[in-house]
Amino acid sequence: MNPDKLFDYLDGRLPAAERAALEERLISDRQLQRELAIARQIHAGMRGNSREVLLSTQPDVTERGRKMALRVGAVFIILMAVNVGVGLWLIARHESKNPNRALLEAQTRQQITKSLEHAATATLTPLPSLDVSEITISAAPGRLDAVSDEVVAMVGRLGGSATKGLPDAHHIGVLVDLPSNRESEFRAAIASLAGRASGSATPATTGGAPGSTTPATTEKKSFVVKIVE
Repeated sequence: MNPDKLFDYLDGRLPAAERAALEERLISDRQLQRELAIARQIHAGMRGNSREVLLSTQPDVTERGRKMALRVGAVFIILMAVNVGVGLWLIARHESKNPNRALLEAQTRQQITKSLEHAATATLTPLPSLDVSEITISAAPGRLDAVSDEVVAMVGRLGGSATKGLPDAHHIGVLVDLPSNRESEFRAAIASLAGRASGSATPATTGGAPGSTTPATTEKKSFVVKIVE
C-alpha cells in the first residue's frame, strides 16, 4: 500500500470511493492493518501539514532491545561460522588422503547449513508487530445486520467511525476507529452488547452520559469487531 494513501486516509483527504475501498480491505487484510498502525504512529509525530516527523525525546526501549538482540544474534552466528570454518580446516588437513573426503565434506556442509538456519531462526525472531485488535461477539441467527448496526451506532456515540464489511453466510465484520481514551468505554459497551446479542434488539449503550466531559485526544485505536451467528 502506498504510504501517502495511508497518510491521506488519516488526514481525511482520501476521496470517498478510495476511503471505502481501503476500509473494506482493512477488515480482512492483516498486513494492511499493520501498515495502518505504523502509519498512525508516524502521523501522530508529524508537525502541521508537513511530512516532518517529531521524534520523541525518550529512548525507544523496545527498538533498542530489538537492535541489541539483532547484534547479539549476528555475533553469535559469526562466531559459529568461525568455529565451523576452523573445524572444516582441521578435517581437510587430516582427511586429505581419505577416499571418502568429498562425501564427508558434503555431509558436514549440509549439517552446518541446517545449524546456521536454526540459529538464525531462533535468535533473529522479530518482536511482535503492531496490529489491529480483534473482538468477536455472537449474535442470534438472523440478527447479524441488526447487531452490526448497533456496533456502528455505539462507535458514533463514542466519537469514532465504523465501517461494515460485506456480510457472509454466518458472520460480518465491522472496522472501528475511535479515540484511544474511549477504549475502555467501547470495550464495556461491546461486553454489554455481547451479553444480550441473542435477545432483544435494544440499542447498545456506551456507558457514558450525554455531554460527557471525557478529554478529546488525537490518538486513535483500531478494532475489527467480528459478529458471528
